[in-house]
Amino acid sequence: MHHKLRDRRVHYNDYLRKTLNKRISVRELVFAGLAILCISSLVSPPMALLFGILTAWFIGHPYLHLNHKITHFLLQASVVGLGFGMDAGNAFKAGQEGIMFTIASILVTLIMGYLLCRLFAIDKKTAYLVTVGTAICGGSAIAAIAPVIRAKEKQVSVALGVVFMLNALALFVFPLIGHALGMSQEAFGLWSAVAIHDTSSVVGAAGRYGAMALETATTVKLARALWIIPLALISSMAFGKKGRKSKIKIPYFIGLFILGMLLHTYVPAVRHVSPYITSIASSGLTLTLFLIGCGLTRKVIGTVGGKLLLLGLVLWIFTAVLSLCGIIFFVS
Repeated sequence: MHHKLRDRRVHYNDYLRKTLNKRISVRELVFAGLAILCISSLVSPPMALLFGILTAWFIGHPYLHLNHKITHFLLQASVVGLGFGMDAGNAFKAGQEGIMFTIASILVTLIMGYLLCRLFAIDKKTAYLVTVGTAICGGSAIAAIAPVIRAKEKQVSVALGVVFMLNALALFVFPLIGHALGMSQEAFGLWSAVAIHDTSSVVGAAGRYGAMALETATTVKLARALWIIPLALISSMAFGKKGRKSKIKIPYFIGLFILGMLLHTYVPAVRHVSPYITSIASSGLTLTLFLIGCGLTRKVIGTVGGKLLLLGLVLWIFTAVLSLCGIIFFVS
């Protein structure tokens, strides 16, 4: 036991010495400076995403191997923090109003994705991952479903590349369309939650549109994310082999988001600190979008084939237009 502790101490001292002696590169300095800038209130979520993409293409991410894990944790922590700025009554009402659109859009998207896969003759698992990402919640859905259907690493990375490229586009395009059509905040929040893939871009686009849009979008999107569980079970039966069970990832952070809403709504003492928590969460989300942009390297984009990108684009436009028509005619 004593020898193990001594070996660990020696290993730690060696690591610390190497770290302290290491010279910081210009790339690391620029990356750190942009990350700090994104945490400040000077940079909007779309600008943070753009900075990230420019970093990936012209400078390079110095810590790319850690990007996915950090982004995943930071997104979940930021969403939980946003819960402390929302009224539970309004949020649950928005979730109830959006449940029929959620169910209908998921079913229609899955059917459309299957038909397009057959039409374009694309690899079945990769096309399914893109379809699931479009139907539910982007990268989170892909990450949850991939091990269930035993997708290969390249299939997962290509599907994520398609979804993240369209996410970046949605963050800029959706608020422009919403303002052009004169959509109410509630209607825009619902549309964002249904038609934008990833939670980060949903929150970013809705946050630009207004506080009520953000509340509606976040609640509906997280309620939508729960559909990962039944879809994972169905996927396991459809793609799995007899006698082999697949582990299903449950999005537990949604429970913490709901807890944050309840504490903010019903515990007066929490309301005094809620503005600080939501401010930190908002900065965390902006930083998340910067890191997502940093992950959109030339290599990631280059691996996306024309047919797969076309499938993702057609599926996304179909879902966005159909849901927009439904919201305009039946909700607004």
